[in-house]
Amino acid sequence: QVHLAESGGGSVQAGGSLRLSCVASRYDYSNYCMGWFRQRPGKEREGVAAIYIAGGDTYYDNSVRGRFTISYDNAKNILFLQMTSLKPEDSAMYYCAAARWIGLSLRPSDFRYWGQGTQVTVSS
Repeated sequence: QVHLAESGGGSVQAGGSLRLSCVASRYDYSNYCMGWFRQRPGKEREGVAAIYIAGGDTYYDNSVRGRFTISYDNAKNILFLQMTSLKPEDSAMYYCAAARWIGLSLRPSDFRYWGQGTQVTVSS
């Protein structure tokens, strides 16, 4: 069974960096797409970055491309999101999610398994 648990959120000043982690339960994720999503107050959940576990292909939303990096540690079953050059508009609850391979997607509706979220706050 798939269980996901995020950590690494916190408060940081604009221009700073954070690394989010998502520990996944022991499972064969080789044919899975995993992603990071965020939700700001009053806004819909939006996709930030996704990765195809077997091939390592990645996909980013335009708002974070060049600043965020998604990666996966196969040995430890941990999904990461390295965030640099953070902006106040990056402030949100961040969630990791997993889905059987359906292509690289940033649509929340494509993902079946979700973590509980970790809060990121960026001050100006």
